[in-house]
Amino acid sequence: MSHSTPLPFPASEGNQPVIPPSQQELDVEFAEQFNALQGRFIFCVNRQELAFQFSSLVKKQDWQKIYCLEKGIREIVGAAVEERFTAEDLAGCDVSVTGCEFLVARTGTIVMSAAQASGRTTSVYAPIHICIAFTSQLVYDVKDALQLVKEKYKDKLPSLITFATGPSRTADIEKTLVVGVHGPKEVYCFLVDA
Repeated sequence: MSHSTPLPFPASEGNQPVIPPSQQELDVEFAEQFNALQGRFIFCVNRQELAFQFSSLVKKQDWQKIYCLEKGIREIVGAAVEERFTAEDLAGCDVSVTGCEFLVARTGTIVMSAAQASGRTTSVYAPIHICIAFTSQLVYDVKDALQLVKEKYKDKLPSLITFATGPSRTADIEKTLVVGVHGPKEVYCFLVDA
């Protein structure tokens, strides 16, 4: 008579997800993770509140040169501060504004691509990056974002897909964490309920 040997680690057989599902709403999860990484999160109930919150922040911080290549974003947020927008001199601007492909709630990550109007450099070179996103762009995990990018672009994937998780930081300098060395030192995310 034969007896089967029990599996020593039954949970390791691939029948359980490695990452447990979120226990809260995606916008709350994203906000918590993004803030924990020194990002600055602003939730807006609609586009009018976005325009108000954006112009209030610009005036409070006294940003004079706002680099933005995305016409749709400029139309939504720009009425009160339109004269401060520029599409030239990224290196000399105070802040850059972009949209995104998706937001990853589990890690507080902004997913961007070269296919966006803002291109490859807009979110990296300015000292401050502002991302304008909508709740419809929230996904739980990186694999969900990658799958949706693949579905969106099919055979014409962008030449660059970027994952920005909070301000740039490195600990290469004497093992001390330094923020803003290889990218923006501040990152804002305006999330609009839409």
